Amino acid sequence: MAATSQPLATQAAVEILRLGGSAVDAAIAANAVLAVVEPTGCGPGGDLFAMVWEAGPGGRGRLHGLNGSGRSPAGLTLARLRGLRLARIPPRGPLPISVPGAVDGWFALHARFGRLPIAELFAPAIHYAEQGFPVSEVIAHTWAEEAEVLAGQPGFAATYLPSGRAPAKGEPFKNPGLAATFRALVRGGRDAFYAGEMARAIEEAVAAAGGFLTAADLAAHRSTWVEPVSVSYRDHEVWELPPNGQGIAALQMLAILEGYDLRGLGFGSADHLHLLIEAKKLAYEDRARFYADPDFARAPVPALLATRYAAERRRRIDPRRAALAQPPGDPGALDAGDTVCLATGDAQGNMVSLLQSNFRGMGSGIVPAGLGFSLQNRGELFALEPGHANVYAPRKRPFHTIIPAFVTRAGRPVLAFGVMGGGFQPQGHVQILVNRLDFGMGYQEAGDAPRVLHEGSSEPTGETMEDGGRVSLESGFPYETIRELGERGHRVGWSAGEYGGYQAVAWDDERRIYYGASESRKDGHAAGF
Repeated sequence: MAATSQPLATQAAVEILRLGGSAVDAAIAANAVLAVVEPTGCGPGGDLFAMVWEAGPGGRGRLHGLNGSGRSPAGLTLARLRGLRLARIPPRGPLPISVPGAVDGWFALHARFGRLPIAELFAPAIHYAEQGFPVSEVIAHTWAEEAEVLAGQPGFAATYLPSGRAPAKGEPFKNPGLAATFRALVRGGRDAFYAGEMARAIEEAVAAAGGFLTAADLAAHRSTWVEPVSVSYRDHEVWELPPNGQGIAALQMLAILEGYDLRGLGFGSADHLHLLIEAKKLAYEDRARFYADPDFARAPVPALLATRYAAERRRRIDPRRAALAQPPGDPGALDAGDTVCLATGDAQGNMVSLLQSNFRGMGSGIVPAGLGFSLQNRGELFALEPGHANVYAPRKRPFHTIIPAFVTRAGRPVLAFGVMGGGFQPQGHVQILVNRLDFGMGYQEAGDAPRVLHEGSSEPTGETMEDGGRVSLESGFPYETIRELGERGHRVGWSAGEYGGYQAVAWDDERRIYYGASESRKDGHAAGF
């Protein structure tokens, strides 16, 4: 089974599975195709996070986590950034560029869990990049939006606007530069990217734009295997990766919500949504204060996920009134930080949840000559305030939004999933799981149900919530809910904002079958055999 945000990527994953490839092989092949057909969300210029369920005897196994995010340039200092008198690092151009970690992530995953040669995994992506593909509808819309703000960045128009504009829905598009990049990776492995001509091309492009990333920065990069962390929710174990990502915000929200009878409140009720929003506000205050690169500021993860800390935070929720501000917690006192998402599962029971991103859609907009991809702008998510856990430093990983997720029950696999969508992702994870585990929805229904989005929380870049933020609702919630949320002090409106993009592969241990689900708000689908 495979589920991705674009049908050609799903087909590539299924083809690899039919050839005997592992779930990791299928995930890499799908991600490579997405780099071609959905450059609005991912590519070799971005970062990667993944969770891999390695099947074991008796239906049990082990969960592995990979942090494939890159670090800031060694030659750029906080003093130099502050000397530019910036309120925050800008979203485009050379300053937010950090080392792209995705390529090393692919090869690290493949070295440990791959079965087929890399050449077979990249073959579908090379085919579509060389021969072309028809751009799908949602991606075409996002591409046009990105073109409006990135057209002037070096190399962007030459690669992504071949006719002077973004390709329209159904219009064929080719990317020969990206095909050449994948062919070079087939020949030379990950070193072709981090220690060869591509590294020098990246350095030259960044330097010409006035940036600081160098070939030496790329040569020093390696992905990191990490241990996933979990909380119990409704008799299931929900797993996320530790910071520098924001995954534990979803776990903190679930730990708070565990103390409420959401099923009894009813889906879409004012009580249901109020508790979701208020739990989110509390978790995001800790996210703003504590989540950062653990090599520089170690977040107190066990304390943040402790049951009694969740109980203490739960007591701050007023069931009848929206909070305008919330202080970050002090977990230590109890003991005296656009994207693609995909999921795969193979015949041996191995499963993958993988997210990969350039950050803001197509990233910084800077496209090194001949390589066919834009460099990410993840460095925008550093704070510039001295003493902040997420403050900028050389060779530091920024706070990250992309978060794969996994669910087990009694040590057996249940669900590999993710919800793309920047800072929305923990909110999306929680809503999917509440829909499934509290309200009994099917895997596809849990993703199709209307969502709520809260914006305006305190941020890891230094901003502070003082007005309660804003609540946006998708169509489908009753008017009585909207009215009552307003009466409780929420600023409620309708928004075409980021409600995420969900992909999932679930395992039925009793029937020995997979279920797939794919986000109805995106272009993708789920397929298996």
